[in-house]
Parts: sequence; C-alpha cells; structure tokens
Amino acid sequence: MDLTGKLLIAMPGMGDPRFDQSVVFMCAHSDDGAMGLIVNKPADQVSFKDLLEQLGIPRQSEDDGIHVYFGGPVDHARGFVLHSGDYDVPPATLHVDDSFGMTATLAILEDLAYGQGPKKSLLALGYAGWGPGQLEDEIQANGWLTCDASPDLVFGEEDGDKWAQALASMGVDARLLSADAGRA
Repeated sequence: MDLTGKLLIAMPGMGDPRFDQSVVFMCAHSDDGAMGLIVNKPADQVSFKDLLEQLGIPRQSEDDGIHVYFGGPVDHARGFVLHSGDYDVPPATLHVDDSFGMTATLAILEDLAYGQGPKKSLLALGYAGWGPGQLEDEIQANGWLTCDASPDLVFGEEDGDKWAQALASMGVDARLLSADAGRA
C-alpha cells in the first residue's frame, strides 16, 4: 500500500488530540515510513508576513494569500511548502504527483514573496511522521481513513470544512461517524 499523494482523514476517537479531525496530505510513504502535512489546522499565531520578516525576506505585495498551518507534531522549527505541480526547484522539490509538490527551501519562500512561486500553496510548520509499519498499524486500528487528494480540497479556503469535505468525497457523512470501533 502506497499512500503517497493521498489524504489521511482522522477518525473520531483516534486517541491523539493533535490529530483530532485532521486531514493529512501524504508527501511520502514507503516501507521506510511515512511523512505528511496537516492541511486543515491553521497556525493562527503565525502569519506568512511574520515569517518573511523573521527571515529578512522582503515582500512584493501585502496580500499574498499564503496560509500558515500546524503541519504536524514533528520538528516545528522546519517549514514545508506544499504546492501545486507547476513549481519545481530540482533537487529541492519533492515531486509527489502531477498535481502536488513539496519544497522546503528559502528559495520557494523568496519566490512566493515576489509573486513568482506556485499558483497554489500552503506553508506548514512541522510535519507528521511515522516509522516503518506504524501508519499501517494505525489504519488497521481504525485511526485513519484514506481518500484521493484534490487541489481544491487541499488548498481550499475553508479549513474548518476540509475534514467533512474529505469524508464526503468518499461518500461518508461526518455526522454518522462514531468514536467507537467495532469488529465483525
């Protein structure tokens, strides 16, 4: 099972409050482990403008539309830009698929500040990571559902609706989910 380019949707009652109602875009998944970015939890205390100022990067415009997110509980000091597939800085860009890429360099922040970056993007501080077999075990234990990722959902403006939208893309009504897992 390769979940690269897919979405993980946290199930109610998964047990880790950091992932409550999270939607995670999977940047990489292999036998060695997995890495993803939470795409529906804004980091309200941090703005793109503030980050650019801290890094000494001047901005071309006041309205850049770049949102900053809590990307996950691992390495909060690192930033990752999840973006549309129209941007590539070899070898720094991880090409996820034709619709998505992920770049973690100052160059993409400079390009975004100057209006030369990808058409769609979000900046995540930190990431979600799993060791070998860990994510598969969590899925087996009913912690996550998986679905296809769409740029409209990932880069959409309504962060509070992304969890329900991801479930709806699978035909699941979020109101009908239970925190209690069962066995047949």
